[in-house]
This record gives sequence, structure tokens and C-alpha cells, in this order.
Amino acid sequence: MSKAMEKLTFNEELCKGCGLCIALCPKKILELDGSKVNQKGYNSARCVNVEDCISCAICAKICPDSVITVRKEG
Repeated sequence: MSKAMEKLTFNEELCKGCGLCIALCPKKILELDGSKVNQKGYNSARCVNVEDCISCAICAKICPDSVITVRKEG
């Protein structure tokens, strides 16, 4: 799937790993990516099951750095 068509995208280089999106996701499908760090030294958030995403955009609204973009399907 191309980046333009993904339901959720994260600007990994801007993410500070604060975890607000993870805490508030109603479907509990977000986590910190422990396998890599960004240029600032943080683990960024990622979606582990995009098929379960309901595009509610709570994660994008709570993100203090506007790291997350949510696209509704359709």
C-alpha cells in the first residue's frame, strides 16, 4: 500500500514518544516502536493493526506535535 493511501501515517522524525496517542486509542492498536529511534533519540509511535483503525482521529487530535495524519476510507 502506498503512503498516500494509508489510513494512518506518522512523521516518525517529529514524534517524541510521549504515548498520549497510545493511551487514548479506543481500539488499542498503537504502540511505541522499540526497534528503532528517530534522529532525536525517541522511539516513535506506530500502528500495529491498521485494519482495526476506525479513523476516529483521537490520536491525531491529542498529539502535541501534529505527528499523526488520519485518512478516512471511502
